[in-house]
Amino acid sequence: MTTLLHHTNSPEKDIVKMKRSNTKKTLLMACMLGFGAACNNARGEHTVHDVDGVTGPNFTLTAKSGYVSTAEGNSVYFWGFANGTGPAQYPGPTMIVIQGQLVKVTVKNELPVPVSIVFPGQQGIRSQGGIQGTIARQAAPGATVQYSFIARQPGTYMYESGSQPDLQTEMGLVGALIVRPTDYNPVNNRKAYAHSDSSYEHEFLYVLSEMDENIHDQVEEQVKTGKPIQVDMTKRWPVYWFINGRTGPDTVLPANAPWLPHQPYDALTMIHAGDVTLMRVVGAGRDSHPFHHHGNHAKVIARDGRYLSTAGQTGGTVGADLAYHVFTIPSSPGSTYDALFSWTGEKLGWDVYGHAPEDPLAPHEYAEDHGKPFPVKLPQDQDLTFGQMYSGSPFLGSLGNLPPGEGGFNPVGGFMYMWHSHAEKELCNNNIFGGGMMTFLLIAAHPAH
Repeated sequence: MTTLLHHTNSPEKDIVKMKRSNTKKTLLMACMLGFGAACNNARGEHTVHDVDGVTGPNFTLTAKSGYVSTAEGNSVYFWGFANGTGPAQYPGPTMIVIQGQLVKVTVKNELPVPVSIVFPGQQGIRSQGGIQGTIARQAAPGATVQYSFIARQPGTYMYESGSQPDLQTEMGLVGALIVRPTDYNPVNNRKAYAHSDSSYEHEFLYVLSEMDENIHDQVEEQVKTGKPIQVDMTKRWPVYWFINGRTGPDTVLPANAPWLPHQPYDALTMIHAGDVTLMRVVGAGRDSHPFHHHGNHAKVIARDGRYLSTAGQTGGTVGADLAYHVFTIPSSPGSTYDALFSWTGEKLGWDVYGHAPEDPLAPHEYAEDHGKPFPVKLPQDQDLTFGQMYSGSPFLGSLGNLPPGEGGFNPVGGFMYMWHSHAEKELCNNNIFGGGMMTFLLIAAHPAH
């Protein structure tokens, strides 16, 4: 993959600029290869997916610089939080704690400007050391500051710098915080809040953000020359849009890909038919991003770490009675959403497995469509154009014959849906279409089928 995308993290940004036509072909091929690897990973046992992050309650975050790679071949200077002595990350390390824990976050600052952290949604935050800033105590260059708070309520939260946040959040000093309920158990009690209405089998995180390359270039030049960091933020105009710190189609590449050292988190959603999936959506930038998830509606059960229940945070015996369904999550700056998503092929009007009426039902199959025929007759093979993701069969979990050299990137016969920003300009990498805030959902047949 490195030869395809020509990623680089050179401090001098010594990159090879590709022609736009070749870039579009490269993006498409990268997406296909990423899906091929994903489909292979979807084989076999019914494993669960957890959000990738760092388990607390004690964390050391180091503010430092690095370079993020974009899928069309660019490299952009950024500031990020590292996990201890590791490389700067974009976004910062996802911190995972348990409700009721005393959380301690120590910030070490290797940047030439003061840095702090604010924790929206947390109460009773205390700080030690550092110097007083406008919003929070902050670490001067070369110094440290420590924050502590009790994680009183479960949910999905964000954290970001409270020092000149308009610039420093733009530069990348932002991340996610997940608080699991007290009785959470990864084996037999997987839920986001204290009520069974929030139960799920898989969880995925979607940190949505954007960048103005010109601002980052200005800051890089001022750091190199030792000048004061002064940027006119009124001229901000983002040209890159990210999910979990990656532009599409890098979003479908494996987590912790070695050629993306500053962008460890992937964003490819892989589930089996009927699985209940928790979507944790974080608005980590300064702009709103309508996150559109094809395939089905999602049930929003919490906003900003607060369970949507008339009974309060825990839900009591009521559950998420204030929950609602959406087809697009309207993520706004600083907001978080928890939503449940599932797919069974319900009400498509045909049997997605290609069953005969006398065949047994597949797990989670929509019974009313069982045995209903595929609604169209496919042309002969010589009259078809085969996409790389076509398995040779229109049915979930089935493979069919393919002409030599055609298809081959869907060895499990899965269904794919595009998940992306519904602001069309955000599907570009610096005006090159076919990237940006875009990822995919891969649905595989249930292993028991």
